Amino acid sequence: MQNILKQGRRQKTRTTELYEIAAQSGTEILCCDLPQTVSVSAVSCAGTCYIGIDPFRIETTAQERVHLAHELGHCETGSFYNVYSSLDVREKQEKRADLWAVRRLVPEEEFINVIVSGTVEIWELAEYFDVTEDFIRKAVEIYKIKNVLHLKR
Repeated sequence: MQNILKQGRRQKTRTTELYEIAAQSGTEILCCDLPQTVSVSAVSCAGTCYIGIDPFRIETTAQERVHLAHELGHCETGSFYNVYSSLDVREKQEKRADLWAVRRLVPEEEFINVIVSGTVEIWELAEYFDVTEDFIRKAVEIYKIKNVLHLKR
């Protein structure tokens, strides 16, 4: 892992870049009390995207990055649904948002390089990419489906 850091191959999106993406696309990020969730995204009738984040429920930068990237994924891909949507529609929109987030926070090429260098434990990968362990598991699933992880064997 140290060699990859020294070679300057870090391609993942920094947290500040996520906020810049939101600003450039006109997405407003609001800090608010969200008793049932940590973050939420919505689009207005005029097409403006809003992201609500409850800062008092976020304990680490990894959680902030994951929630912000996921909600941005909804906004950037237009992957929204309403409370009356069927579960298959919800799942499809959530997967699109996750895929967008994974591509930004755990880019495929860097992910492969880190694994090839010997960093294979979930906690190590999460620490390296500054994401949660649950999010790294999503990335692993996405890259397994894409048949990228065959290089590790």
